[in-house]
Amino acid sequence: MSSPIKPLGDRVVAVREKAEDKTASGLYLPDAAKEKPVLANVVAIGKDVKHVKQSDKILYKEYSTTDIKINGIEYLIVKEEDILGTV
Repeated sequence: MSSPIKPLGDRVVAVREKAEDKTASGLYLPDAAKEKPVLANVVAIGKDVKHVKQSDKILYKEYSTTDIKINGIEYLIVKEEDILGTV
């Protein structure tokens, strides 16, 4: 997947993974009860990013992202220092 956003500096553009629709016991969750996942797939990286590459799956700080929706796809812009690790 390519990104319409070209990140600058140490920024990473990622797409959040889909939230779980049901619990481990099989109960379906309403939209209001779903937690936003903190895992995302990297689709673009800035030129100063050193430890993450495109197509990595990252774990990031929950409230440190800038969210933007383009053509129905929600993108996250995250600073490299707010990425906790790769999965």
